[in-house]
Amino acid sequence: MAGRREGPLMRANGLPSRGSKIAVAVAVGVLLGCIFAFLYPDGLFRSSRGSRFGQVYSYSCSSSSSRIKTLESQLAILNNKNQELNSQLNELSMKLQLSGQGKEQILYKAGPFGSVKAFRKNPVVTSDESVNPRLAKILQEIAINGELIVALANSNVRNMLELWFTNIQKVRIKNYLVVALDRGTETFCKNHNIPVYKLVSDSGIDSVAKTGGNHQVSGLKFRILREFLQLGYSVLLSDVDIIYIQNPFDYIYRDSDVESMSDGHNNMTAYGYNDVFDDPSMGWSRYAHTMRIWVYNSGFFYIRATIASIELLDRVAGRLANEPKSWDQAVFNEELFFPAHPGYEGLHASKRTMDFYLFMNSKVLFKTVRKDPELRKLKPVIVHVNYHPDKFDRAKAVVEFYVDGKQNALDRFPDGSQ
Repeated sequence: MAGRREGPLMRANGLPSRGSKIAVAVAVGVLLGCIFAFLYPDGLFRSSRGSRFGQVYSYSCSSSSSRIKTLESQLAILNNKNQELNSQLNELSMKLQLSGQGKEQILYKAGPFGSVKAFRKNPVVTSDESVNPRLAKILQEIAINGELIVALANSNVRNMLELWFTNIQKVRIKNYLVVALDRGTETFCKNHNIPVYKLVSDSGIDSVAKTGGNHQVSGLKFRILREFLQLGYSVLLSDVDIIYIQNPFDYIYRDSDVESMSDGHNNMTAYGYNDVFDDPSMGWSRYAHTMRIWVYNSGFFYIRATIASIELLDRVAGRLANEPKSWDQAVFNEELFFPAHPGYEGLHASKRTMDFYLFMNSKVLFKTVRKDPELRKLKPVIVHVNYHPDKFDRAKAVVEFYVDGKQNALDRFPDGSQ
């Protein structure tokens, strides 16, 4: 009897074939895999190694950040401590210096070759508020770190004074004071909310206040500044024909009794040079070497509250009182630079010349800087319109050039005065 064979219809409607079973198994496996992948994204048997690595990495980052903050805090503490130690060292150096004054032999030995340096700064005087209690109260409110800008003014320079304090305010300088020589200037300053100190009237001050020009007012300042220094304040003395472009206190070294801008116009004239004098009649020794430097400008200088500085003010004020025809700037430089010699006891005051491009006089600006494309890019701290009589017009042009950015603001002026 022949075997029964199933046709296609019987296989389709009957039991599933072997291939169908495999397809179903694969589908079920894929479905279960998707379910487990969704429910257990890290695997059914999680390895603690990967988790531990993530924890360690996270902890390491957190620990490093914390460590950096700790180190920064420690560095700040060390910097403060270093400043304190430097201050103590300076104080001890001052005391040591004072202990050796007037003695033939000092109490310390010189160090090895190349390591010896003289004391750089004289000690600051102790404040004596009994000198001028009214001024002392004003300075306590205005001065920052024991220093301030001071300008003398009378009603004759009102326009320049307004331009002066307007630019100081633009630079956000807070520690400045106008010393008013007359009631009108005092009122003018108060109306503009400008810090002002009115001098007590006397015959000398009243005379300068009424009729005094630039030189007379400039000569009076040496007498007035003495009280500021006696009160323990260092002063940046400023004429009113000065335009402030940056805060000068950010550029002062404070390592000398007097730090002044120069009337020089280049490295040689501002900082000094060896000038050879030729005398042909001397034959072999016809050439004599001399040292030259252009004068410090007595209209802008920083003076520390030291005994040497006060002695300088006394010397200059005394000579100006006894030599009415003398020029205060000439006397200022003579007393500061002339050495002791027979019949004359020299002043023992330290001095520093300011950078003549940062603390710029108007000769440097109009003869050199404005004509040089590279120098025009420099940003000075101040510009002193001291070389030109048309001060107000040039000062306004300086503001237009450096503050307002008007590139042709200086072009209409000649190099010098006409």
